[in-house]
Amino acid sequence: MAIITEKDLQPTYDVIVVGSGAGGGQSAYTLTMNGVKVLMLEAGRNYDPVTETPMFQTPSQMPLRGMSTREKPFGFADATVDGGWEVPDEPYTQANDKPADKFWWWRARMLGGRTNHWGRISLRNGPYDFKPYSRDGLGFDWPIAYEDVAPYYDKVELLVGVYGSNEGLENTPDSPNGTLLPPPKARAGELYFKKHVAKLGIPVVPIHRAVLSTRQDHENIPRRLFPHNPTAQKLTAESMKARAACFWATDCVRGCSIRANYQSTTVHLPPALASGNLDILCDAHAREVILNVQGKAAGVAYIDKKTGQERVVKARAVILAASSGETARILLNSRAKRPEGVANSSGLVGKYIMDTVGAGLGGRVPAFENLPVHNEDGAGAHVYVPWWLYRQQQAGKLDFARGYHIEFTTGRQAPNLNVAGPAGPGYGKSFKEELRRTYGSFVGFSGRGEMIPNKDSFCELDPTVKDKWGIPVLRFHWKWSSHELNQAAHMQRTFKEMIEAAGGVAGTPTTGDKAIKPGGFIIHEVGGGIMGADRSKSVTNSWNQCWDIPNLVLNDGSAFASNADKNPTLTIMALAWRACDHLIDEMRKGNL
Repeated sequence: MAIITEKDLQPTYDVIVVGSGAGGGQSAYTLTMNGVKVLMLEAGRNYDPVTETPMFQTPSQMPLRGMSTREKPFGFADATVDGGWEVPDEPYTQANDKPADKFWWWRARMLGGRTNHWGRISLRNGPYDFKPYSRDGLGFDWPIAYEDVAPYYDKVELLVGVYGSNEGLENTPDSPNGTLLPPPKARAGELYFKKHVAKLGIPVVPIHRAVLSTRQDHENIPRRLFPHNPTAQKLTAESMKARAACFWATDCVRGCSIRANYQSTTVHLPPALASGNLDILCDAHAREVILNVQGKAAGVAYIDKKTGQERVVKARAVILAASSGETARILLNSRAKRPEGVANSSGLVGKYIMDTVGAGLGGRVPAFENLPVHNEDGAGAHVYVPWWLYRQQQAGKLDFARGYHIEFTTGRQAPNLNVAGPAGPGYGKSFKEELRRTYGSFVGFSGRGEMIPNKDSFCELDPTVKDKWGIPVLRFHWKWSSHELNQAAHMQRTFKEMIEAAGGVAGTPTTGDKAIKPGGFIIHEVGGGIMGADRSKSVTNSWNQCWDIPNLVLNDGSAFASNADKNPTLTIMALAWRACDHLIDEMRKGNL
């Protein structure tokens, strides 16, 4: 089995996995390591991050000095080769023309999906995050607790390689000894801020990131992951040996030719392919889930994007891991037997879409001027600020319900056309001297906060608009509540305090509605197939199975009942591993 063409398709598979990102990659890996025959459908093209990454190019070597374009919104060096806020021939629509009520939908049409485009920050959800309703009466509790997911967090951290430290933080559980890789040293600017914001009572600690700070222990980790599976041990060990440790050269959003960072294409898919149990079909745009006469999932209908022809592939079970929005779209478009779509007896498919609350503020720190020339690129920030404000919330001192963490950047990254900052525009000797003086003195702070799910944020099928292949597209509805707006305003005020505490000059905070980033902008889209204990109030059960169709599993962010301030990718992988273990068990028992 391998990356195939249509002529190589098998008559049937054990499981079809739609999507090749974090959830799809993890699903394929877990299943194939246990001997399950899997077909993966990817809507985008094949992609090899080892050979295609612009990892070592400087801005001066790139088109437009690496600046963003409509086709490359995060700049030329971004690893996303196809996709972004807009995908050719695959539009989406908005229910409201008001900018504040629009949702920005990011899609990566390429093998590996969004694992080619993320900061790799890997924080565990804590006990509070799985039971938010029980704490403040808002949103929903998950039908599972942290203890149910903890063993799978352990496995994912060991497999993908996550560096960080155990700090004993409230609601950020420590990892077992020997699980995390050692964190890199904090940079000079990070240490400077850590010293100066301590007087505000604000902690600065090593970040958890899915990047290899050292080579993986390929002898012992596979045995810990699969104590009774020699084949999985061997395949995983060989894959780990192919990965090198990071040498902190460039930012991870470029991809990684040495496989130091986590992408599904360098961590999950190589051992899955090596097992002989995985076929991958690219340029296969899933349209709907096919049901048999018993009402079970029997396969997937997809469009071959190269020919425009529709095809059907069959399997005993189907896993949708295409991203929350795309998974909802597939479910809603599966109307051959059910006009409301499949798995939608609750009417909640596409409902309660969430994103991370984002707001930022920058400034300049004179102490960082005239520093020696040195490189501070590599893997992004080495620290972050766990600023969740639990005590203040409990004391009723805040006008929003949920907390946030802080990410910030300092120092000298590879210069591009934005290097001038407040010094430009200009020309000549004096201008160059001014640039050299101020280069590296700019700082940027970003908050990442929890959104409370609300009934006004959802997606549905557009009644008139279709994509190039005749498939109805999604129409998004979006609304921030006062909780998110107040939280964004609080972020900016906090950032100003931090910059000024370090002797810097900060930008001017604004009101929450102006500070907050648009919905979807942070690219932490979850929900649309929320997990619950009551089938009338949720789409999936505690094992990511659709209540209506137990052999249909949602292994992306769609099953999230809430969206904690922690970046969701680590939790997506942990839940996918857990769901696949259960699926394998149910298949072996003959229950599916």
